[in-house]
Amino acid sequence: MSSTTNSRQLPNTDEAPPRDEPEPEPLAATDTHTDEDAAASGEGEAAAGAAPATDGAASIGSGDPADTSGTEDRAEDRTEADAPADGSADAAPDTVGTAAGTGTETEPGTETETEAGTGTEEPVAVEAGADADSASDPAPAGEAPDTALGDGAGDGEEPPGDEPPARGRWRGWRDRYPVAARTLAWTTSVLAAALVLFALLMPSQADKFQPAEFLRLPVEAIIGAALLIVLPRVPRIALSVLAGLALGVLTVLNLLDIGFNEYLGRGFNVVLDWSLFADAQSYLQDTFGHGGALGIAALVVVLVIAVLALMTLSVVRLGNLAARNTQQATRTTLVLAVAWVTCSALGVQNTGMPIASEQTATVVQDRAEAVRQTLRDEAEFAKIAKKDKFANTPPSQLLTDLRGKDMIVAFIESYGRSAIEDPVMAPGVDATLTAENEKLTQAGFAAKSGWLTSATYGGSSWLGHSTFLSGLWISNQQRYRTVTAGDHLTLVGAFKKTGDYDTVGVMPGIQKGWPEQNFYGIDKLYDAFHLGYKGPKFSWSTMPDQYALAAYERLVHSKKHDKPLMSTIILTSSHQPWAPIPETVPDDQVGDGSVYKAIEKAGKRPGDIITSSPKSKVEYGKSISYSVTSLIDFLVKHGNKNTVLIYLGDHQPIARVSGDHASRDVPVSIVAKDPKVLDKIADWGWTDGLQPEHDAPVWKMDSFRDRFLTAYGSTPHP
Repeated sequence: MSSTTNSRQLPNTDEAPPRDEPEPEPLAATDTHTDEDAAASGEGEAAAGAAPATDGAASIGSGDPADTSGTEDRAEDRTEADAPADGSADAAPDTVGTAAGTGTETEPGTETETEAGTGTEEPVAVEAGADADSASDPAPAGEAPDTALGDGAGDGEEPPGDEPPARGRWRGWRDRYPVAARTLAWTTSVLAAALVLFALLMPSQADKFQPAEFLRLPVEAIIGAALLIVLPRVPRIALSVLAGLALGVLTVLNLLDIGFNEYLGRGFNVVLDWSLFADAQSYLQDTFGHGGALGIAALVVVLVIAVLALMTLSVVRLGNLAARNTQQATRTTLVLAVAWVTCSALGVQNTGMPIASEQTATVVQDRAEAVRQTLRDEAEFAKIAKKDKFANTPPSQLLTDLRGKDMIVAFIESYGRSAIEDPVMAPGVDATLTAENEKLTQAGFAAKSGWLTSATYGGSSWLGHSTFLSGLWISNQQRYRTVTAGDHLTLVGAFKKTGDYDTVGVMPGIQKGWPEQNFYGIDKLYDAFHLGYKGPKFSWSTMPDQYALAAYERLVHSKKHDKPLMSTIILTSSHQPWAPIPETVPDDQVGDGSVYKAIEKAGKRPGDIITSSPKSKVEYGKSISYSVTSLIDFLVKHGNKNTVLIYLGDHQPIARVSGDHASRDVPVSIVAKDPKVLDKIADWGWTDGLQPEHDAPVWKMDSFRDRFLTAYGSTPHP
C-alpha cells in the first residue's frame, strides 16, 4: 500500500509484542526524506530503522507531491488487506517504484531511488534506527518525520525540493542568522514606509523642504492602508503595484517641478514642457561636453527607473506586511484615522504646517486643473492672437515719427532686475551702467529707462522675445507655436510694412533652421554660421558679444543702404552658466575671433561655479557688465544722429542667482541722439539714463508694442 494514500497510523511499537526478527544491516550511505519531503508526500508517521511500505517515488526523490502522480492511482486500488494484520512495519508488501515524475514502474519487491527529473534508478537500502525508543515512537499526527535528504540536507545548506533554490538559500540564511534576518526585514519595512511617506509629503519647491513638512499625517496613506487590509491577495497586489507606480510618477513630476521652479520660476507643465528636454540636452552638451551630457542623461534615466521601481516595491511590501498582521494593521489604521480627523477638525498645526495632510490629493487635483487650463488656454489664445488693433493700419500711418532712423532692438540674455538691485551683483553692474552712461553723454546720446515684466523667467528666452515684439503674452510653448504660425503684426513687421526699412536679424544663438524668421518680418538673418566666427564657444554662447557686434558692423551696418535698417540683435554672452566669460579686446584685434581662444582657455569652467550660488552671482554680474559695455561701445563708435537703440533683458536669471520668489522684471532703455525721439516718451515716467530707479513704472512686456507704436505716430485700425 502506498504511504501517500494510507492514512491509517501505525501502532506504537512500545505496545506491540516483541519480535525476534533480526534487524537488517544498514548500508554505509542512505538517502531518506527531509521533514518537508515526508509532509509533501503524505507520510503521517515513520519509525527509524523500519522499512515502511511505500512506493519508491513517494518515499524518495524530490519531495514534491507532484512526483507521486505516477503511483497514486495504482495505490488507491489496493486494500488495507495488503498490509500485515498487526500493522508491523517489517512486512514485505508489493512495492512499486517509479522514476520521479515519470510514472515508470520497477520490479516488484525492489525499492529503488531515482534522481529527480532524470529517471536514473539506483538501489536504496533503508537505514535501521540506532535508537530503539526513537524507532518505536511514531511521529506525531500531522507532523513529518525528522529525516534528511542526502548528507546534511536538513541543515539549511540545500533548499527543499519543492522550493526555488534562491528561496531555499534565503530560508537557510534566515535560519542560521535569525537576528540579522529580523533586523534586515524590519529595516527594509521601515525604509519602505519612509519612502512612501516622503513621496506623499514632499513639496514641489526646494525652499519648502523643512522638517515640519514631513511631520504630518497624510490621509492618502490611511485610505490606502485600509484598502490593502481588506482586499484579497491578488487584488491587493494589483492595487499595490498600481499605487506604487502612480506614486513613483508623482514623485518624478515633483522632482521636475523642483527643477523647473529653480530654473524657470514655474512648475512643470505635463502638456507642453516635454519639448524643452531637447533644449536642456543641448545646453548640457554645450556646458559639460558630449560625454558629460550623456552621463547626466543616463543618470537621470536611472534615477527615474529607480524611483518607479523602489516606490512600487515599497507599496507592495507594506501591503503584504499589513495582510500578514491584519489585526495590528487594522488597529493602527483606525488610530491614525481618528488622529487625522481630530487634527483636521481642530486645525492642529506644527510650526505653521497642518498636521492633517492631504497634499497628494491637492497636487493631483492641481495638475488635473493645470491640464484642463492648458487645453482651454490654447483655444482661447488662438482667438486672442487673431485680434490686432494695428493689423489694418495703412503703411503710411505706421511709425511716422521714426522715419529715416536706423533702428536697433537688442536683447541682452538674462539681464534682469536682480542685476541692478541684488546686493551681491548690483555694485559691479551699477558701476558699469554709470560708466557707460557717461560715455553716451560725452558722445551726445541720451537715454531713458524703465521696467518690463517678462513672460518668462530663468530661460526660454524666445518667449520673452516674442512677447516684446508681438504685443501678446507668450508664456508657454503652445502660445509661441500658435502666434508664430499666424500673421500677427510684430514690431519688426511694422517697420517692414512701412516699406521704408530693410529688416535684419543678428542672432548668434540660432544654430539650426529658424522658420520664425518670416513671422517676425526679418528679411536677412545672420545666425551662428553666417557671421564668420572662427573662435571657440564660450559654453552655450557661440561667440562673444563684442565679436557679434563687430560682425554686424562689418557685414551690415557699415554697408550703404537705400533704406534705413531695422535690426534685431540678440546678445548671448550673459547666458548661463556664466563661465567662461569673454574679455573685451581692442577692436583691431577682433578679426575672425581666433583671438578669443586664449581667453576661453584661461577662463573659469562651468563646473567651478554652476553649483555655487555666490560664485554664480559674481560671474553673472560680470557677464552683464561685459554685454552692456560691448553694446554701448558699439553705439558710441558706430552710431550717429539717426541711430535709435532699444535694449532690454529677455528675462531674469535662474533662482540660484536672482533669489527665491524674485520678480520677473527686466530693465529696458531707449537711447538716441535726437532729443525729439525721447521727447515722444516723456509722459512714460521713465528714469533718465541707463539705470531705472527702483520705483520707475513697471509694465507687462506685451504692452510695450502698442505703447511704442502709438507714441511714434501709428494710428490704430483693428
